[in-house]
Amino acid sequence: MQLGMIGLGRMGANMVRRAMKAGHECVVFDTNPATVKELAEEGAVPATSLEDLASKLAGPRNVWIMIPAAITDQTVDALATILEAGDTIIDGGNSFYRDDRRRSAAVKEKGLFYLDVGT
Repeated sequence: MQLGMIGLGRMGANMVRRAMKAGHECVVFDTNPATVKELAEEGAVPATSLEDLASKLAGPRNVWIMIPAAITDQTVDALATILEAGDTIIDGGNSFYRDDRRRSAAVKEKGLFYLDVGT
């Protein structure tokens, strides 16, 4: 299975490591290029932008976001313009569940799936 991971802090990076150990291919992006490079050296596929990440995933794509709640809306909005019907956005961050309901309804209109698996 392929998984795109956005947000490579402690939790996101370690989730990528565990997924790769289980044999999954991970395409990774973070605003800090050093963390992307570190995971690429461990076997992840590096991406330089959200568009690049999406282009390196086969459809239907699964994109997991592990980012601060403050930037979740803008990231989901950006992904909704890049991804295609049938793709899935998974929010693993700590955003408020009512915000996730709103986001889910918004991306559903574009044919995207949205999962809230907040920590």
